[in-house]
Amino acid sequence: MRLLSVHAHPDDESSKGAATAARYVAEGHRVRVVTCTGGERGDILNPRYEPVPAADLAEIRRAEMAAAAAALGVEHAWLGFVDSGLPEGDPLPPLPDGCFALQPYEVTVPALVAQLREFRPHVVVTYNEQGGYPHPDHVMTHHVTMRAVEAAADPEFGDGEPWLVQKVYYDVAFSHARIEAAHAAILAAGGESPYAEWIARMERREQRPVTARVHAAEYFPHRDAALRAHATQVDPEGFFFHFPRHIEREVWPVEEFELARTRVPTTPFEDDLFAGVVEDGAGVSVDWLEIGADGGASRHP
Repeated sequence: MRLLSVHAHPDDESSKGAATAARYVAEGHRVRVVTCTGGERGDILNPRYEPVPAADLAEIRRAEMAAAAAALGVEHAWLGFVDSGLPEGDPLPPLPDGCFALQPYEVTVPALVAQLREFRPHVVVTYNEQGGYPHPDHVMTHHVTMRAVEAAADPEFGDGEPWLVQKVYYDVAFSHARIEAAHAAILAAGGESPYAEWIARMERREQRPVTARVHAAEYFPHRDAALRAHATQVDPEGFFFHFPRHIEREVWPVEEFELARTRVPTTPFEDDLFAGVVEDGAGVSVDWLEIGADGGASRHP
């Protein structure tokens, strides 16, 4: 089977569904990560990393991405657009000319369609309509991905053989349940939890539905190696490593996803993103199935 994971910047693939990707590779499936931008306008977020000239950051991040892909065992492709940066201030400043978030769909969608038709994934994973968090490149990644999945199936769109993606998932990297489980387990072990303030903030925000949990604890070391590969972005003693690994494996050995669209029947809750997928695509509906909370399915174009 083949899974395509679409991300905004180098390092996103390592903090979102990375252990699941490594598991599927180890099981003999093909996984490709597509990175929409080069992360050129990112900051150095690791306080232990020596400052570097801004002009060198793009090359450094490309090398980090190659090391992370090797740690996970995934294939990798750059979509080739330029990081939009994260605007700050009130009012927010305009986005820079030519950046990914300002590119027209007539430019961005065909670039991803080419990846979809060449790799022919059964499953696509990306961000929800909020981008997971409201970075303009993450929001743009969602819109481009959803449009490209539709366009790739359209025989009248562009070049290449049409391809029907059978399932689309949104990554759910930090669900309320996961953070609450981590908080409780750390306290029970006599530790000091860093998540109390986060839980208080979460209570004021809408919870995203989780419809799939993939057991991937065996591949947490691959995920952590990929995270550390992004040395400009990830503090090896920072946020991503606050959940003690021996506790994490015991109380939260899964990664979570939200099923957004499916062309194949599925169950209300899954433990495998390839569940129900037809390997050769034979007989797969051209319409999407919308899965209700009771497991029932309604068909729509």
